[in-house]
Amino acid sequence: MEAGDDYCQFRVLLLGDSAVGKTSLLRRYVAGAPGACEPEPEAEAEAEAAPTMGVEFYSRALQLPAGSRVKLQLWDTAGQERFRCITRSFYRNMVGVLLVFDMTNRKSFDHIRDWHEEVMATQGPHKAIFMLVGHKSDLQSTRCVSAQEAEELAASLGMAFVETSARSHSNVDLAFNTLADAIQQALRQGDIKLEEDWGGVRFIHKTQSPGPPKRKPRPGPCQC
Repeated sequence: MEAGDDYCQFRVLLLGDSAVGKTSLLRRYVAGAPGACEPEPEAEAEAEAAPTMGVEFYSRALQLPAGSRVKLQLWDTAGQERFRCITRSFYRNMVGVLLVFDMTNRKSFDHIRDWHEEVMATQGPHKAIFMLVGHKSDLQSTRCVSAQEAEELAASLGMAFVETSARSHSNVDLAFNTLADAIQQALRQGDIKLEEDWGGVRFIHKTQSPGPPKRKPRPGPCQC
């Protein structure tokens, strides 16, 4: 965003079992399409092996097809049970949720309903917009969840479905940008409203040039 631009900020959460690749998806989306200087897939996979501890966040600015400027604040969550007390505290202030499963891991797909129900149980007057994301679509030889199964689950939960791969950069932008566009449409239709006491959507009015960029602090366990 340039100084003087007004824009909306959407808070989006990624949820799913541990090791489904939420961090890989986020980093690929924020970095953009792979270039010649990026690591080989094997090196990248090794770098992503460490699980997220608690919650971290990233951001990316984009312009939606309708011309609206948007900043996505993207929250990466740990899938392990011991971090649930931290991640649950963020559910109410999210306008969008990407439910991510590993297409080579049947259990991660079976747990999607549990993740969805957990978020729905914490929702107040603000209802988040969901998208189902099947990750690691490049691993066709070990795939154990069909596109039809995933589409049927998504339809039963009232959300869209997309297959992605951070390694091949397949549909990564599509997943995030489609969710952002759905949030923007809900805002225009009045299904989502801006409110001061809710952080899911913020309207940012830029009147001054920003100072030097500062490193964003990561929320710690004290937020539990």
